[in-house]
Amino acid sequence: MRLLSLAYTYLRVGILNELQYRVNFFIQILQSLIALVVGLIGLWLVFDHTTDLNGWTQPELLAVMGVFILMGGLIRAAIQPNMMRLLDDVQQGTLDFALTKPVDAQVIVSVREFRLWQVVDVILGLGVVVAAVLRLESRFTLPDLLGFLIALALGGVMIYCFWLMLTSTAFWIIRVYELVNLFEGLYAAGRWPVSIYPNWLRFGLTFLIPVAFAVTVPAEALTGRLTPLTLLGAGLLAAGLFLLARLVWRLGVRNYSGASA
Repeated sequence: MRLLSLAYTYLRVGILNELQYRVNFFIQILQSLIALVVGLIGLWLVFDHTTDLNGWTQPELLAVMGVFILMGGLIRAAIQPNMMRLLDDVQQGTLDFALTKPVDAQVIVSVREFRLWQVVDVILGLGVVVAAVLRLESRFTLPDLLGFLIALALGGVMIYCFWLMLTSTAFWIIRVYELVNLFEGLYAAGRWPVSIYPNWLRFGLTFLIPVAFAVTVPAEALTGRLTPLTLLGAGLLAAGLFLLARLVWRLGVRNYSGASA
């Protein structure tokens, strides 16, 4: 309860900070709509020449796009801002303010920042998902919805763990921003199902950078493609990544010298 109260406090402060710049809300809406239109045009161009893409129909790929936008909004609203602040704190030696608090420092560095206006992408992505589900020929059932929500949560956990491990490399190396840019470029590949890519790239987007579990697997739940075995594997991988991220974080903190060194 103490950790939940702390997270709520930071969330409230983050929302209040964002409300000071309400013009950003309209800018975010414009950016999100432009990105959506560009994505829909790309989808239309693909299906102007074919009826399916490696077995994925147009409504199914629309579901993938919706999950891609939704997850991207969650990343930019809650995960990326905290990890970028952590990166700056490590490089500037100001992480002491988090480490000296009487709470687990990993929790603090994971909830300090929240970008309210990025929720526009979450809402927009959810709308695209609903539109895709309504266009699907197969019937959408309650187990499909539960599978989607579980897969989405597990994908979010994996992305958070990956970001934490990526950012924690700043304890040892300096030029981490290039790695962050690399992740953003690779995440863009999640706009399409990973099954359309070559085997080597599919493996990388599944196990090295968990884009497949963050986008494709939840979309598979929406389209009736998700199997219990895949969902179980996602749960095991999420648990393993969380333990690994925790280990990398603790090792990094041990190598942190701080501003007073």
